[in-house]
Amino acid sequence: MDWQAFALSLRLAAVTTAILIAIAVPLAGLLVLGRGRWLAVVEALSTLPLVLPPTVLGFFLLVLLGPRTFVGREIAALFGHPLAFSFEGLVVGSVIYSLPFAVQPLVAGFASVRPPLVDAARLLGAGPVRLVLRLLLPLSRRSLLTAAVLSFLHTVGEFGVVLMLGGDIPGATRTLSIVLYNQVENFNYQAAMRTAGLLIAMSVTALAFLYAEAQRHGARGGRQR
Repeated sequence: MDWQAFALSLRLAAVTTAILIAIAVPLAGLLVLGRGRWLAVVEALSTLPLVLPPTVLGFFLLVLLGPRTFVGREIAALFGHPLAFSFEGLVVGSVIYSLPFAVQPLVAGFASVRPPLVDAARLLGAGPVRLVLRLLLPLSRRSLLTAAVLSFLHTVGEFGVVLMLGGDIPGATRTLSIVLYNQVENFNYQAAMRTAGLLIAMSVTALAFLYAEAQRHGARGGRQR
């Protein structure tokens, strides 16, 4: 087992998830509370990574963050190195690629809050920020947990964006998905089985915890009724 790649995958997933939650909470609030046809475009862009091939996204990010573009050169001047083929570049790609997995559960959770509660809060003078932080978010804790778990798992298992944007640099961009690809390519199926088994075990454990929490919440709700 490549424990260096395992640690890098967990680090990438943790950093990506933290950034995604910080982005997804206000974005979901905007999509649920906002008004205007332009919001359909915002929601479409936030959902695009679900249907866009990861290699396509990885290619455009590789070009954009490379030294041949104005954006890439400015970022390289800021960080001291190009973001392509670096851990920071993987974070940028992972945030974009996993964005729907953070936004969609929160949108569903915020939208499920009863409209009379939102209207009452508005009548009491609550603005959009306070509505999200003091009303929608506390009433959508399970959606927040779902967004965090799905974002984390999706980042741990992503391959196309990582390969296109980060390559295979040990200790910097080599994640478990890249290790698995290399093992299969070298016909080392025994090692590949262990790596794949670890990824499956992580996913099943996290999802089982998520569904167990949902069942406990449903049972508490049933007893209260």
